[in-house]
Amino acid sequence: MNEKRLEIATLAGGCFWCTEAVMQKLRGVEKVVPGYTGGHVPNPTYRDVCSGATGHAEAIQVHFDPDVISYEQLLEVFFALHDPTTRDRQDADIGPQYRSAIFYHDNTQKETIRKVIANVETSGMYRNPVVTEVAPAGEYYVAEDYHHNFYEDNKTYPYCAIVIDPKIKKLYKNFEALLA
Repeated sequence: MNEKRLEIATLAGGCFWCTEAVMQKLRGVEKVVPGYTGGHVPNPTYRDVCSGATGHAEAIQVHFDPDVISYEQLLEVFFALHDPTTRDRQDADIGPQYRSAIFYHDNTQKETIRKVIANVETSGMYRNPVVTEVAPAGEYYVAEDYHHNFYEDNKTYPYCAIVIDPKIKKLYKNFEALLA
């Protein structure tokens, strides 16, 4: 029996509820795990990270089948569905925990990130330059259970309706070929 070969993409694009909700809808994505990474405090809690003092970003780890969806395609969706030109901010979420960042797991991912950022910069998609942090993947701390599958479990929550629903609509409009 052939077992799927999954890869991991570690992405931070503001609130992890948003990035999780978007990535869960893509074909080839097997699992999305919200958590914290990129900081200096071991075993942070949500409350710790929200203080802005831990250095961690709210992030997701996307476990995906590269035979179905490529790392480059994941990054294209990532860049289209958050604002990579604002430092430490996405919409009304402000602080270093909401920064745009990609944490690469190997040199191939690092090169793909550089290529995609260059394409985004020259595409005219954004007026301002991309400020997405690019850093090697480090320790990843899984978020508390209530953050997992947040959008699917809380669609009537005001944040979901106001912030996440428009991202989902944009995903369906612009990335139909990648949807599960």
